[in-house]
Amino acid sequence: MPRAFLVVLDSVGCGGAPDAAAFGDAGANTLAHIAETCAAGRADEGRKGPLSLPNMDALGLGRAIELASGVTAPGLGVAPTGRWGAATEVSPGKDTPSGHWELAGVPVPWDWTYFPDTHPAFPPEVREAVCTAAGTDGILGDCHASGTEIIERLGTEHVRTGWPICYTSADSVFQIAAHEETFGLERLLRLCQDLAPLLHGMRVGRVIARPFVGDEGSYRRTSNRRDFAIAPPSPTLCDWAQVAGRQVNAIGKIGDIFSMRGIDTVAKGTDAELMEALQARVTDADEGSLTFANFVEFDTNWGHRRDPTGYARQLEWFDAQLPRVMAGLQPGDLLLLTADHGNDPTYRGTEHTRERVPVLMHGVAPGAVGLCAFADVAATVADHLGLDPAGRGRSLL
Repeated sequence: MPRAFLVVLDSVGCGGAPDAAAFGDAGANTLAHIAETCAAGRADEGRKGPLSLPNMDALGLGRAIELASGVTAPGLGVAPTGRWGAATEVSPGKDTPSGHWELAGVPVPWDWTYFPDTHPAFPPEVREAVCTAAGTDGILGDCHASGTEIIERLGTEHVRTGWPICYTSADSVFQIAAHEETFGLERLLRLCQDLAPLLHGMRVGRVIARPFVGDEGSYRRTSNRRDFAIAPPSPTLCDWAQVAGRQVNAIGKIGDIFSMRGIDTVAKGTDAELMEALQARVTDADEGSLTFANFVEFDTNWGHRRDPTGYARQLEWFDAQLPRVMAGLQPGDLLLLTADHGNDPTYRGTEHTRERVPVLMHGVAPGAVGLCAFADVAATVADHLGLDPAGRGRSLL
């Protein structure tokens, strides 16, 4: 029985979303602008030369960018040997749950709750709930912020007072940063878990634990992040596979995004560790199984920090890993690469950007599939595995 490997490159958008202006993101194009930055020699830290992604480009990456946005990305655009297209999202968001749920066949049926960019950002009942659950007299932050910036600014006060650092962004999220040693990792995870029902009831998509370590002047986030997300409102690709008796392997934050529904195994860690986990699943995953992976560091380390050079290097690292992944696939296996939204590191602000995303397939007949929907990714994987997609999307095979 064939296997499927669905890999999400978090935030690796390719522009062209028809409703980008409604999200304040007109002209955003993560991949094209990174390629342009590299080609123009504007990359810092001594990086020179055009963006080099020969393996993804051979699958159709350059052509997908041009299809999505009408932009020819410098250094990309060779004749594809893969099956390729670009997908458009319909869910009313540009966030992780919206993108992943829709890629798995379930567009978001409601409007998310977003906190205002004010200080304080959170309503009194949320602040009170945090204090009660944490056993503290107050919270720090209570604002929109970059995760790395806020621990630099408030980390020392947090260690001194024990008050959790609470912040949000343009996404529907409630994030809590706390020191793994002085506050305690398990205490932080328990706090987020306890608060999740309240926030989910308000239609806030995720409560995110953001642990960090270090001392004043050298605080750094760890890989022990945990997302407590609202459960999808109806069965997803993961459920379709599990109900059919197929093994479903989650790599990265996939288990968190889907509230562990329809998931059999989980692997977490840095992107380098996740690549080894993906390689292991390529080697040993059951026949007929689904492996669903998310590589998040494009987004967290480079997109939000508006660092096109770091983003370019991460893309090139991932591209260089693809030959060994593809070499391990069995005859009949499908590898599908896509993204959940954009995060243009050359754009204003620090937030996600509304963009179309590339859809690149290896292991099936080559060719162009044109513009498609996010939900078509789920229908395609389901078709390949012989699953019932419950009428969601159309197969691109």
